[in-house]
Amino acid sequence: MSGMTTRPDRGGEQPPRPPAVETSVPPIPEQPGAQRTADLPEVTRPATADVPPTVGEPAVDDGPAPRPDRAQYGVCAFLALVGGLVILDATTRIGHAVNSADPIGPRPVPILLGVLLLIVAAIYAVDVACGGAGEPEAGEDVDLTTPIDWRTVLLLIGAFLVNAVLIDRLGWVISGTLLFWGSAFALGNRHYVRNLLIAVALSLITFYTFAIGLGVNLPAGVLQGIL
Repeated sequence: MSGMTTRPDRGGEQPPRPPAVETSVPPIPEQPGAQRTADLPEVTRPATADVPPTVGEPAVDDGPAPRPDRAQYGVCAFLALVGGLVILDATTRIGHAVNSADPIGPRPVPILLGVLLLIVAAIYAVDVACGGAGEPEAGEDVDLTTPIDWRTVLLLIGAFLVNAVLIDRLGWVISGTLLFWGSAFALGNRHYVRNLLIAVALSLITFYTFAIGLGVNLPAGVLQGIL
């Protein structure tokens, strides 16, 4: 039995169904004289995609090879010079003091250090010749175009010279105080009283550290008998 029901008021006849709607797309008529793609010869048939074959990865141009930093050869020469001087000093000036407490003597250690310096200088020179170079410090904010602050440099040199001249006469505590206070002033600190107190404290701490901790007596100068 079909899903359609009859109604008695219309004599038992089923209602007419709506006509079916055509959903298919009518074929496109071919133009006269045109050929279908399937009828084209193999040579003239259009290609699906013109993708050139990949032969290999293109070569990456890294630019010219880095040149060796010739200034580094000066460091190599300095290390070699120091190593040669250490060996020369060990073989000529240092005596052959050998006893039962020290059967080796004082010569082997400086000779070993001199040889190691020569080896380091040779390895460093080979590395520089092969293009090796140290990486610049990334954490420092240095503007290489800024001129040198000669005033600060000269003030620091003056503070060290004053300390060298007065350390035997006035003693380390006074000369060291002048050194620390003068260095802070040269570097731009203008808290004079606070810097003076810190300089005195640092001088006293270093004086007693050398005297008590290391057994080295720094010059007391005019404060001899007080310290």
